[in-house]
Amino acid sequence: MSKLISRWESAKPWVDSLPTWGDGPFEEFIKGAGVSKQFKSKVLGGFVAAFLLASLVFSPLALAQRGGVANSATRNAAIVAATDAVLKETSELRELAILRPVRSGAQSRAEIERMLIKNLDEQMTAAEMHATEVSLRKFGLTSGDFEYRPFIIKLLAEQVAGYYDPRAQEFHLADWLELEGQKPVMAHELTHALQDQHFNLRRFEKWPPGDSDAELAAHSLIEGDATLTMTIYMAKNPLVALAFARSLGSSGMSSEQFNQAPRALRESLVFPYLQGMEWTRQLYKRGGWNMVSEAFTRLPQSTEQILHPEKYFSYERPLKVVLPDLRNVLGPNWKRIDSDVNGEWSYYLILDQFLNSPTESRRAAAGWAGDRYALYEGPKLGQVFLEQIAAWDTENDAREFFDAYVKRTELRYPGARPLASATNANGQHQRRAWQTSEGGVVVELRGMRVVIVEGVPEGVDPNSLIRALS
Repeated sequence: MSKLISRWESAKPWVDSLPTWGDGPFEEFIKGAGVSKQFKSKVLGGFVAAFLLASLVFSPLALAQRGGVANSATRNAAIVAATDAVLKETSELRELAILRPVRSGAQSRAEIERMLIKNLDEQMTAAEMHATEVSLRKFGLTSGDFEYRPFIIKLLAEQVAGYYDPRAQEFHLADWLELEGQKPVMAHELTHALQDQHFNLRRFEKWPPGDSDAELAAHSLIEGDATLTMTIYMAKNPLVALAFARSLGSSGMSSEQFNQAPRALRESLVFPYLQGMEWTRQLYKRGGWNMVSEAFTRLPQSTEQILHPEKYFSYERPLKVVLPDLRNVLGPNWKRIDSDVNGEWSYYLILDQFLNSPTESRRAAAGWAGDRYALYEGPKLGQVFLEQIAAWDTENDAREFFDAYVKRTELRYPGARPLASATNANGQHQRRAWQTSEGGVVVELRGMRVVIVEGVPEGVDPNSLIRALS
């Protein structure tokens, strides 16, 4: 689930649900300037919108402002001068020395789109894209006909406008953007340049497969750091922040494709910016920029650590869960196409897609200690099987998740026929089973673990699969 999220993020539609940032630098700017709540919402939404589809390799902007554009030489000269000035100030604010100049210039929409589509194809193979699609469908997070690659390409074409490229160590701004109003965005992107000079962002390009939750946590450090730096830059430069807000108002930016995205995809794409910034702010409050910089060596290891900073401070490591290969039980011609970690954040999304109760879903996903899922495709078209083991900090945490997942399953498969269940001495369910239109489903509570199988094919004994997961 987190696999596609950790590579491509965006943020625009979440203005109405932005977190409270307390006494952070942007709040200080808002209070000091005496601006209205409406303006605050617009600016917050705007700078979040400015990072649509950012990635570790290319961190693009997303402000499609149209207007008069100077000739190419003049435009490039202005971008180079602005880059030097903003880089100098960003370096001082972030307390990271400039180790080398950052090359910059303008690019056309076509050039930027070609670069980012190329990056997408390099980041994910066709098999990984297919596995992502199947995972999203099986967890019930997208419609059955959702196709990942065409969707992302359309989204790129709709929104992308610029990027910092660690491979070339260059910053590019779209040639149709008004420059003055984009300086806060430049501060964000040039923070990536400073990160790259000190911490080598290219080391995050080829994340080891099988732990996308940890990859998303690392990405939240990178984007959270840059977003916090930008808010401080805006607080120090209120007139630039006002120009930025004005540029948003006249941008004409379309978000039709993004608004059509599945809810879980939209929420996760914004995660590294909002939750990442709040997490980074907690590090900054505790140990200043030194602690933030140290986090690039002592990386956060899970979205649980991002959502609960105290777990990062105590460095509570996730449990490594191992799943057996069930192809010998499923039968011939079944193929395992994916194995990964959901983590606390993805489990929240998986639950709330159907519970539609964020408080209940967050509570049920909290206390996560580790998990792993594996996805299989069968010989028949559309035949998909899912196995999961989720470990929890306490038996009570496991019980909360079990109860929530049972409720989610009944909503996920309307019309499912209940099968034999099991209860403990207190009359509480320990095991629930159903026959659904997509095969058998079993959810079983085992102390501090929950075992789940979905899509059990006809002719295969669910008990054999559950026993194999013991």
